[in-house]
Amino acid sequence: MSFQWLEMRIQEERERRDREAQILERLPAALEEVYGDLSGCIGSYTAAFGEDSAEIELHQPAVRIKVRERQGSKWQVRYTIEVNIDPTLPGFRIARGEGEALSIMVGILPGDKLFYRDGEEYIGMEELSRRILDRALFPKLTA
Repeated sequence: MSFQWLEMRIQEERERRDREAQILERLPAALEEVYGDLSGCIGSYTAAFGEDSAEIELHQPAVRIKVRERQGSKWQVRYTIEVNIDPTLPGFRIARGEGEALSIMVGILPGDKLFYRDGEEYIGMEELSRRILDRALFPKLTA
């Protein structure tokens, strides 16, 4: 005997699993998109404060950012950020500084566009880049 509620729930679960599989498949490309936008931010920062003041690297499944400060004649790493793919969210886990982490969920909208969510709040790429970089690049302005 089959119940209507059970058939509906089975269909809902199939759809949920299909969406999750699509998101997991898109996460590497989403990380590359985030890397591209963060690279532009780092480029602007280094243009203003010196080529050695920051660097960004993409090593799938992570983006690594180092922010440096001149101390005497040498540049010293002041802050490190790592954006990692986290399939359990699915999305990104962002490690900033001393044990500080941020989780960003990634989803797919109609038209195959990505969205980002921090908890219950949907955010765009501008806000995502600010949440990733602001404290590292401008610690005295965000304190």
